[in-house]
Amino acid sequence: MANKHKSKQLLAPPPSSHRPTPYRGPSRDEILALRQEYLNPGIFHYYDDPLCIVEGHMQYVWDEQGRQYLDAAGGIATISVGHCHPHVTHAVQEQVGRLAHTTTIYLHPTIVQYARKIAERMPVGSDLRQTYFGNSGSEANEYAILMARLYTGNDTILALENGYTGGTGCTMRLTAIQDWKFPADGNLEVKYGRPGYCYRCPRGLKYPGCDLECARDLENIIQAEAAGRVAGLIAEPIQGVGGVIVPPKEYFQAAYDIVRAAGGLCIADEVQTGWGRTGERFWGFENFDVVPDIVTMAKGIANGTPLSAVTTRPEIAATLTRRLHFNTFGGNPVSVAAGLATLEVIEREGLQQRARQMGAYLRSKLLELQDKHALIGEVRGLGLLQAVELVSDRRTKEPAAAETKQVVERAKELGLLLGKSGSLRNVIRLAPPMCISRDDIDFLSACLDRCLTEVRPVA
Repeated sequence: MANKHKSKQLLAPPPSSHRPTPYRGPSRDEILALRQEYLNPGIFHYYDDPLCIVEGHMQYVWDEQGRQYLDAAGGIATISVGHCHPHVTHAVQEQVGRLAHTTTIYLHPTIVQYARKIAERMPVGSDLRQTYFGNSGSEANEYAILMARLYTGNDTILALENGYTGGTGCTMRLTAIQDWKFPADGNLEVKYGRPGYCYRCPRGLKYPGCDLECARDLENIIQAEAAGRVAGLIAEPIQGVGGVIVPPKEYFQAAYDIVRAAGGLCIADEVQTGWGRTGERFWGFENFDVVPDIVTMAKGIANGTPLSAVTTRPEIAATLTRRLHFNTFGGNPVSVAAGLATLEVIEREGLQQRARQMGAYLRSKLLELQDKHALIGEVRGLGLLQAVELVSDRRTKEPAAAETKQVVERAKELGLLLGKSGSLRNVIRLAPPMCISRDDIDFLSACLDRCLTEVRPVA
């Protein structure tokens, strides 16, 4: 597509005051060749013409040639407050210069200060106040599943179709997207319920007249296949990799009631929805008026530094005392310093409110594009976690996977980095750093408009 569109004037992201350091490392082609020779081939690259990113500042990144891009994917919702935010960078530099590593067998001030901050952010009266730190969302979900199994004495976990929980053995088994799964051994039994994916309801029902059959289907699954064996339900409040699926507001109320009646615990995977990204609420689950028994978090928790956490009630947390359990890097002082600094930035700069305001503006621009482009079947999301689902035909909802790929590839040429998601590979996911501006969103909208028009001209 690059040659086809080379003659057209390029759009450009709003200029940044940041001046990237001249890059003097190996060329992009040299890096690609080394990658192909020395990295595991399972580590894929995103674009047909791979992008080499060498520097970032706030909502922008630069390639090895010094070209600027607007990062509208945020490293898959990982960069919450901005690439290399000065406050987070300073906290990391200060900590690594004083003490780079100590394990939790010793006392350290930052880890407890941060854990207290997380507890203070949980719903009042929930008693969600004890945290176990890890390094990734996969690891956090592993711990949550372990605690649920130990606490209930059961080994059946309920997960949702179209969901994604991680890349370890246990979490891949819970992930109900075929291309993301490997077989997993062990005693863990998994049953899959239906998410609240209203746009593609398999029964063709319409909310609210559907009586939330998708959520109530969990009861049928439990009675038929898992009676007396349910350890818990793990679910993202909004499915991220699955295509930013926002269920009806009452979905989790019904699902949680069913799971708890069966003796299970409810686990909210906040890896992509937490930390104010949805705008109205700090946690994704709060948008659905529920309180989980266990909350897992990662990605934006430390603005890109490897850190994850599992927060739960004391009686559930106590299950890990039954045997010797240890994590060398969980709660590492550098990572925790980054986490604490990230939360301080969110609070000081009002980024949750900004996510609400900029999210509303972004959604309005996406809806304008939907009115213009028949390729857009649905716009959905909350705050600064938004998506557009592309379809070849709005009536049949035939997924436009090839067109989605073309839009994402072309946007990169114009200086815009987008996310690609959905089990049908036809969803453009937007999860930019929460410092994004109106000018950025105007550029994003204009860029999407051009890409969609080039893929399918407006009649």
